[in-house]
Amino acid sequence: MRRDSEARVQKVAPRLPFYAGLGLITAATLMLQIVETRIISVTSWYHLAFFVISIAMFGLTAGAVWVYLRSEAYRPAHLSYHLSVASLGFALATVFALLAQLTIVTSLPASVMSFVAWAEFAVALSLPFFFSGIVVSLALTRSAYPVGIVYGVDLLGAALGCLGALALLNLVSGPSAVLWIAAFGAAGGLFFAGASLDGIPPGRPIAAIFRHRRVVLGCLVALAAGNSVADGIRPTIVKDYVEQPATIAYEKWNSFSRVTVSQSEKALASLWGASPRFAPEQIEQRSMTIDGGAGTTVYRFLGDLGELAFLRYDVTNLAYALPGLQTGAVIGVGGGRDMLSARLFGLSEVVGVEINPIFIDLLTRRFSSYTAIGRQPGLSFEIDEARSWFARADRAFDIIQMSLIDTWAATGAGAFTLSENGLYTVEAWRIFLERLTSEGVFTVSRWHAPGEVNETGRMVSLAVATLQTLGVAEPKRHLFMASSGAVATIVMSRSPLSEQALDALREAAATYAFSILLDPQAPAASPLLASIVSAPDRDALQRATRASYLDLSAPTDARPFFFNQLRLDRLLDQDLLAVASRPGVYGGNLSATLTLAMLILISAVLVAATIIIPLRSTVSAAPSTLTIAGTTYFALIGIGFMMVEIALLQRISIFLGHPVYALSVVLFSLILSTGIGSLASERMPLHSNARLIGWSVLTSVYLLVLPAWLPEVLLRLESASLLLRAGLAVLVLAPAGFLMGFGFPTGMRLASMIDARPTPWFWGINGAAGVLAASVAVLTSIEFGIDTTLRVGAVCYLLLPGPALLLVSFRLRGKTMLQ
Repeated sequence: MRRDSEARVQKVAPRLPFYAGLGLITAATLMLQIVETRIISVTSWYHLAFFVISIAMFGLTAGAVWVYLRSEAYRPAHLSYHLSVASLGFALATVFALLAQLTIVTSLPASVMSFVAWAEFAVALSLPFFFSGIVVSLALTRSAYPVGIVYGVDLLGAALGCLGALALLNLVSGPSAVLWIAAFGAAGGLFFAGASLDGIPPGRPIAAIFRHRRVVLGCLVALAAGNSVADGIRPTIVKDYVEQPATIAYEKWNSFSRVTVSQSEKALASLWGASPRFAPEQIEQRSMTIDGGAGTTVYRFLGDLGELAFLRYDVTNLAYALPGLQTGAVIGVGGGRDMLSARLFGLSEVVGVEINPIFIDLLTRRFSSYTAIGRQPGLSFEIDEARSWFARADRAFDIIQMSLIDTWAATGAGAFTLSENGLYTVEAWRIFLERLTSEGVFTVSRWHAPGEVNETGRMVSLAVATLQTLGVAEPKRHLFMASSGAVATIVMSRSPLSEQALDALREAAATYAFSILLDPQAPAASPLLASIVSAPDRDALQRATRASYLDLSAPTDARPFFFNQLRLDRLLDQDLLAVASRPGVYGGNLSATLTLAMLILISAVLVAATIIIPLRSTVSAAPSTLTIAGTTYFALIGIGFMMVEIALLQRISIFLGHPVYALSVVLFSLILSTGIGSLASERMPLHSNARLIGWSVLTSVYLLVLPAWLPEVLLRLESASLLLRAGLAVLVLAPAGFLMGFGFPTGMRLASMIDARPTPWFWGINGAAGVLAASVAVLTSIEFGIDTTLRVGAVCYLLLPGPALLLVSFRLRGKTMLQ
């Protein structure tokens, strides 16, 4: 019995290091994918973070293709060596990709050089995923261990990596997190080497890296630990400029932002929309910057509100001219300017709702000697996502203020998939209006281009649509708007603005020489604004906004792209150069769209060069019916899965309040549930026509009905805690992932039963379709809405019985001929 026990131990012992190594690599892979979206939002624009998803899929597929094409070089007899070297390659490539990323300028306007820069970025970033693809492919196809267990470890590691990325980003900076991920990869290589499945194959020039694997791991741990303390490896090109570390007094990363605080300087008081009558005065202040683009100011404030009298001259504070205001709430605390303004104008109680705990820590602790905002009576802070906090708030406010809240990346670059702010939708504004007292007001400030409507027009359209959902027949009576310089402020109320309120607003506008754009009792500043504000219903509002060359439609949770105002259907109806040169966001939107098209082209070139062309020989001898049906099947599931993933990512992002939360939760849920579905397909194979059709219909129906019931459920649970909302997201995603998980293994079984030779081609087609569909999904959501993207994915699954049944019938005909 003792010998039997020892034999079992000896049999199990090599497995544990093998499983540990695989789990570490797959966890590190998903962590890298999520952390890279955080870094790219600093160096470039957050809306381009979707490109990381595309490149990760490309790299993983290319790694699997490499293993297939060089199958003779990867013999099972030397599996531990190959796994260890590939893991160390992942680790070193991760460091290389980071250094390359931080020195490549990707924020150039769309041009030949920006194409080259993005191509360099794509190739560099794909390298670690390429090595990860080698590891996973070898583990699944060369090891002697049960495939089900190996696959389960693969999925478990990936799922845990989604959660680990959030924890890591809250501990260290983005670059340091990448370095730790590289160290995790090297540790995986060490575990693989410890599996003792084989020796070193002869004649390998890279065997030195295997022999010195402990040295590699030690160096990476030292590098990661040192950078966590000193941050020597840091972003150099941030958005459009070279960042100078000497100008930064403090820097802090977390899972959804990077905040820098400048050195204190005596300069002209920073205001958003200063009155023409403001006599500039110099004060001590610091700049706080989010992700290198969104700026706010913290003033040196010792506690005397008289020090801040200059804030009276900012158009963002127009609504404080209204009489009788006592309680207020500020959405987005930032440097505390709006909260101090509320106290300056006499409010006795003000609540600041801020999603980012870094700002609250800076104001109340780290820089408490610089600003006394934390010691002001009547001021309190809530660290929460604004929509969720107001949805569950059991009190009403006289005024709710939201001044220029965005990441600025969205404003300048078009707000693609992951960057959108759920604060600018009809559903969000209705929540805010419902938390006002009977005469309370909601005031919002956005960028304004004199002579153009752009963001101003869309803000008015959003206000009108929100009031219409509350049953307001004459929205014009509820709105007042004025501007100064490049900022416009709208004041809206659930009740018609009283004569007393209007007189106070007009007097303030006259006192500070603000330009009145909307007044219930006067003509609007432009015919377009007049037609928007006078729309009696939603149809009339759509007709009014359709007249513009810009997209001024009211954003909703189903199409939440407030900052993207480019209308693709009108793109060729105008002189693009002339329109792009106008003030406003159009130029940035156009540049971002061209960048998106460029990224699609780069993805297509990479896919063709490394996947399609190398694998085309695998189908040369296969029957044409198998090639056509199989290619169609795997292209459909590749496109369908990515369309569904991107659509749910966008929808859940609004619900959870921040893109990185959504990315982690969506990837965690889909990886886990899709893996369970794949494993379930082994026990419940779709071996009959009825099962194939039933699975396809069930999957597509579930996806098609999601837009019918999910939005209402999400709105009803908006007030839940973040943990409960994340749990609901998992419950919604799990059935979709489980059902979609049947697709790939089912297709592989059908194809393999006919001819196994072209299966690498089908694998490559699936990966290639997913890579390209990621960009197309973004474009579809922007133009037609998130629900349309989800429906496209559902239709892809609905079409699967066509090629699948063709494969079944072809196999049966082959059997008949053999008989």
